[in-house]
Amino acid sequence: SAAGCRCCLRGCCGDGGSGHIPLKEMPTVQLDTHHMGTDVVIVKSGRRICGTGGCLANAPLHQNKSYFEFKIQSTGVWGIGVATQKVNLNQVPLGRDTNSLVLRHDGSVYHNNEEKNRLPANSLPQEGDIVGITYDHVELNLYLNGKNMHCPASGIRGTVYPVVYVDDSAILDCQFSDFYHTPPQGFEKILFEQQIF
Repeated sequence: SAAGCRCCLRGCCGDGGSGHIPLKEMPTVQLDTHHMGTDVVIVKSGRRICGTGGCLANAPLHQNKSYFEFKIQSTGVWGIGVATQKVNLNQVPLGRDTNSLVLRHDGSVYHNNEEKNRLPANSLPQEGDIVGITYDHVELNLYLNGKNMHCPASGIRGTVYPVVYVDDSAILDCQFSDFYHTPPQGFEKILFEQQIF
């Protein structure tokens, strides 16, 4: 049981039961093979997605300001953003309902089947580009190779996770730490909740 596992962690980490898991015990943030479409392939230790469909990361965005990146390894049909666990990861593209808010490969940002914003036509991510995403529980913002695209989007509610989908030979790599670009002021990598409740 989860409760038993928590007790074991608390008992064996020797920190006097302060309720925090030491960092060495913290799982790695990566793509979650338990939350992916049936035709998705995840390789490179949970960092690369190919095939067809979507996948959530294994950590929710609990903290106030998170940042993560995706590298476009091979272009095609793809999308990145945030989604709730109710999202249908077999239905590409995402952004068709209230459960996802995504940047699509054509530069449009979709939520609930509405275009919320759009990247400038001369700033569409190409092969080799790094797309950074910040999320502060209100607004999602996009960065292309470290540059703020001033393309905010909002509307999604509830507990969200990073999400990525691919189709048509697209391959994307996620970067949840060791970023290519310094996160914007106040934003940091996704942290697992360290508090044990």
